Amino acid sequence: MAVQVCCRGNRWALHMLSRSVSHSSVSSKTVSELEEHTHSLSHTLFSRSAIGPFFQEKPLLTNPFTQDSLLRAYLKRHLPVQEVERDLLRFGERIVSEIDVLGRQCELNPPRLQRYDAWGRRVDHIITCDAWTHLKRISAHEGLVAAGYERTYGEYNRVYQMSKMYLFAPSAGLYTCPLAMTDGAAKVIQSSGMLVKEVFERLTSRDEKKFWTSGQWMTERRGGSDVSSGTETVARQQQGRFFKLYGFKWFTSATDADMTLTLARITDAHGHATPGSSGLSLFLAEVWDSDGSSNGVEVQRLKDKLGTRQVPTAELLLDGMKAQLISEEGRGVASIANMLTITRVYNTVCAVAAMRRMCQLCREYSCKRSAFGKLLKDHPLHVQTLSRLEMETRAAFLLTMEVCRLLGREENRSASERDTHLLRLLTPVAKLYTGKQAVCVVSEGLESFGGQGYIEDTGLPSMLRDAQVLSIWEGTTNVLSLDVLRSIAKSSGLVLQAFYADVKERLVLAESCPALRQAVLSLRSSLSDLMSFSQTVTCRPAGCLELAARDLSYSLARIYMGALLVDHATWENATHTDIYTAQRWCDQDLCPVVTRDATGCYDPQTVIMDTELVYDGLKL
Repeated sequence: MAVQVCCRGNRWALHMLSRSVSHSSVSSKTVSELEEHTHSLSHTLFSRSAIGPFFQEKPLLTNPFTQDSLLRAYLKRHLPVQEVERDLLRFGERIVSEIDVLGRQCELNPPRLQRYDAWGRRVDHIITCDAWTHLKRISAHEGLVAAGYERTYGEYNRVYQMSKMYLFAPSAGLYTCPLAMTDGAAKVIQSSGMLVKEVFERLTSRDEKKFWTSGQWMTERRGGSDVSSGTETVARQQQGRFFKLYGFKWFTSATDADMTLTLARITDAHGHATPGSSGLSLFLAEVWDSDGSSNGVEVQRLKDKLGTRQVPTAELLLDGMKAQLISEEGRGVASIANMLTITRVYNTVCAVAAMRRMCQLCREYSCKRSAFGKLLKDHPLHVQTLSRLEMETRAAFLLTMEVCRLLGREENRSASERDTHLLRLLTPVAKLYTGKQAVCVVSEGLESFGGQGYIEDTGLPSMLRDAQVLSIWEGTTNVLSLDVLRSIAKSSGLVLQAFYADVKERLVLAESCPALRQAVLSLRSSLSDLMSFSQTVTCRPAGCLELAARDLSYSLARIYMGALLVDHATWENATHTDIYTAQRWCDQDLCPVVTRDATGCYDPQTVIMDTELVYDGLKL
């Protein structure tokens, strides 16, 4: 008897075989051999639940420092200190073995609000998971904020600190958010003459028992970046520099912080306050009283957000919150300028870090996943796609590190006038451009995982959700583009002159490299076009420059990124990969503001046509 065992239903086949033994010439020995063979097939092809034993291998996270050739090369070139390399190598291992798991736990166990205790007393406690608390201890121990103020590496102090933050961010469960605001608060206090030195020491401490984090409560019901007209919170003086605050904060991140900075309007004896930005002052307040109760704060609700669910974000009612004035009266907006620089730098670092982590995971997966008879890494189109993501990431990394270097020089008091102007211009440019890059790179990266990129428990979708905030937090793309225009106007064009001079200087050094000749020509041509455009803008109708603001910012970013890539490719230890990256980057349209200007995008008539297009059929 010829017996064919159905592997898909092997138990049924064996059962039918045993029933047929008495009606055939098949011996009991044959049945035993068939049972053994079927058992072997079952283990080879199927599990007990009758599905195949094959499962797609997941990409494994390995030490992000050893996997990042550009970071290591950059540090070797600019900060060749063995102590730094050892620390980042050790920290990379800690990320893999400890921090990454904690960050995932924060995603799976988001904060919750406890309004009342068991006896009906209102407590307004925001309860976070143990992993969130653990990340606070790690942040203190690793000096993630402290490193920015210890001046160990002089003008490269911020480069070292942000290199560490860059490794930390993708695994940190968004704990970079409170760290950004903590660093920003420390910067404000330092700039204000250390009126509250003991608070500064807490914010920059490596002692986990002493370390504080800070919130940043600026956004009110009218929302957005327009704090001048949107801030309704009032401050009633109690004694000296101490006040009580009354108002409603509509969006407050890291609401579980130990302290916060916030804007409010000081009222006179009749309850009147000065409108506009000249009426705003900056206050510091501890969130909790000594007995653990809230300091005149009622939590109305936690925000239900698209992403960044790990971070407690809330609506707060301030009802007599005790606070201390730390700015000059009416100088609140000016006082937070330094804080905005810091938080925008953090935003930029987190954007590039997300891009780098996605590239690392995509690369790892391509070496494991087979499709159409071969590994993904052996499909040229797939590798080409990943190479474009890598190019975007490398350009963003160099821009980010340059902003960090300029910030470090300013803080170290070694910055030239050009450095100061470049920092003012490049901070919003880097933030707005990398925020957009991150969303595109992470989204494209998810696609490289196919359906797995859309499955929640892989952890990949949360990367895309979290990336989306990067183009919104600390100023949307349009708000920051207008800030770029303000920097140009307030400096009477000096920030642009610094930009042009710096790019030209970098290109001169690259002219002697034949492989970079076309890239240099492309950059020179784009820079010349940009200079011509900026010189003619003042002669155009009012509003022309505002229409061009976004494209102008993109042009500044792409040209400067190209200059940095070319500059890195001329380094004596540069590789052919560095040269290839610079070549490919400069193949694109580096100056879209000129390209679009040639098509009439900034003519006054386009405003009318754009309005008709957007609001077609609506009565305005």
